[in-house]
Order: sequence, then structure tokens, then C-alpha cells
Amino acid sequence: MSNNDNTNGEWKPRILGLVCNWCSYAGADLAGTARIQYPSDIRVVRMMCTGRVDPLFIVKAFMDGADGVIVSGCHFGDCHYLEGNYKAAKRMFYMKRVLRSLGFDDRRVRMTFVSASEGAKWAEVVTDMIKTINELGPSPISTRATIGEAINAGSGSDDLAEIAKISAGKKVEVAPLQKM
Repeated sequence: MSNNDNTNGEWKPRILGLVCNWCSYAGADLAGTARIQYPSDIRVVRMMCTGRVDPLFIVKAFMDGADGVIVSGCHFGDCHYLEGNYKAAKRMFYMKRVLRSLGFDDRRVRMTFVSASEGAKWAEVVTDMIKTINELGPSPISTRATIGEAINAGSGSDDLAEIAKISAGKKVEVAPLQKM
């Protein structure tokens, strides 16, 4: 994946949003229909539930050029699938721990809870994430080899084993982020 330059040669962050169909996607849709302004540096993938977000999706997003990832779902107690958001929150806790153990700034990954009626909150979440990523700069993972080297070096091997357990050996097949 090439760098994140726009036509002026200026770097722009690339954010991937993995959002719940029932709440956060509807909240993002409300923000759009209400014409609430927020940065366009995010690409949203609608999922039926954040409980289906595999930690490997996040790793794959960074390997494919994302500078940040937002996982956004229903508020606790409001999950369409009852406990999906609790499962996602637990996975995000482990994922952030693994990222820190690899020397990766875990502020690049954020879990939020936005309901279908919170279009303004969605805009705030995205705006704040863009601000954070602009402060951090481009992702340090520029190639697949970079993360592979960190894993092979033994950094956080216990944490990686935990992530492997959570993801149950699923193969990651995700379309790459498109250049903005």
C-alpha cells in the first residue's frame, strides 16, 4: 500500500471504522443525513455486531496502511445480540495490551459506543480520533515485514498467544483500504 499523500503531497490519516449495524452505523448515517460536519478521513465497514470483530482484522488494517482503527458498537445493555459489545470490549482490551507490548501506541485503536440516535456523538468520535492520529503521525507499520519482525522477535508472545486463542485461528481475508 502506498503512502497516504493527497494531491498536495501532504499526509492525511487513514482511519478504518468497524461499526455495528444496529447502532453505530445508524448513528453515522444520522450524522450524514443531519449534515453534521466531521472529517472524511474514515472508511466505515458495517458489521452485524462488534462481537464479530476479530483482533486480526485490526492487525490486517494496520498492515494494509491504516493509521488508526475505531471499533464502535451499541452501548452496554443495548446490544442487539445481547453480549456482543461486551465480547468486543474484552477483545479490545487484549488487543491494546498486545499493541503496547510490541511498542505500538495503543491510542491508534479505539472502542466507542454510539447509538443510532447519536449522530453528533459519532462526529465527535471521528473528529477526536483524527486529531489523535494527526498528533501521532503516520502508522509505524508500513509493511507486513515490520509486524512480522516484531512478532518473531518474541515481543509480547504471551499476549499474541492470547489473541490467537480469542481469534480461534481464523484466517483474515479483508479488502485493502483504498487510497484517499
